Amino acid sequence: MPNATFIPTFDVTAEASRAGRFPGRRTVPVVDNRRLSDGIYRLTFRDSYIAGHAKPAQFVDLYSADPTRLMPRPFGVSEIEGDDVSLIFAVVGKGTEEFSRLAAGDTVDVMGPLGRGFDMKAAANYVLVAGGLGVPPLLYAAQKLALRDDATATAAFGYRDERFADELVAKYAERVESITNAQGNVVDLLDSIEDSLVNGELPPVILSCGPMPMMRAVASWAVVRDIPCQLSLEARMGCGYGTCYVCVVDTAEGRQKVCVAGPVFTPEQLGWDK
Repeated sequence: MPNATFIPTFDVTAEASRAGRFPGRRTVPVVDNRRLSDGIYRLTFRDSYIAGHAKPAQFVDLYSADPTRLMPRPFGVSEIEGDDVSLIFAVVGKGTEEFSRLAAGDTVDVMGPLGRGFDMKAAANYVLVAGGLGVPPLLYAAQKLALRDDATATAAFGYRDERFADELVAKYAERVESITNAQGNVVDLLDSIEDSLVNGELPPVILSCGPMPMMRAVASWAVVRDIPCQLSLEARMGCGYGTCYVCVVDTAEGRQKVCVAGPVFTPEQLGWDK
């Protein structure tokens, strides 16, 4: 079980930074954990390295305190405030159920930030298209974009039912649109706001994360309209740094590991531009 109090021992981050290396697995304090909706939680822990280095769409590995669960669980960074890093996840198995029970004062082992994030250098209206638990990296993208004068964020979120992230992203995005399964899907939502996107002051760039079929549909929508698109793939990344080959995906250049070549790919890289 997690420790009741955080007792620092060997400072992995400080020692790795002094040696000019990426810090490995380390124990960090949990500062908050709250339920956003049925089965969905927002976990916050404190780690200065991740807070200072994470880019939107990069992910963090969390490790179970149960030694029989060897592989970590990857989660996209959703928000950073000071040294506090937040993740949003759904309870889908024993590992995530364990993380849902963590509370302030507990500890958890982490590693990160990992993977390749979104390219957000262009001056643009970034259209953040999420489905379900694809929300976290797009929420963090909106947070980063809110700091800029040459870019805006339009959130286009699709939910099964409860709109658990609209209020969170509204702190950062200029415009928030959402849809539930009962109303349609995110492509329906994009259709409804297309005119304002293509005729806006800034050119649109789509950043998307969610189930694979959804992202294929979003990629097709963007390609037909010649809108740049980046897709953060959801995959079961067993190790997070390219050794286990669990997360390979077919691309235009052969099979690649999502955890190191991605998780961000373009439709062209995935061969989804045809």
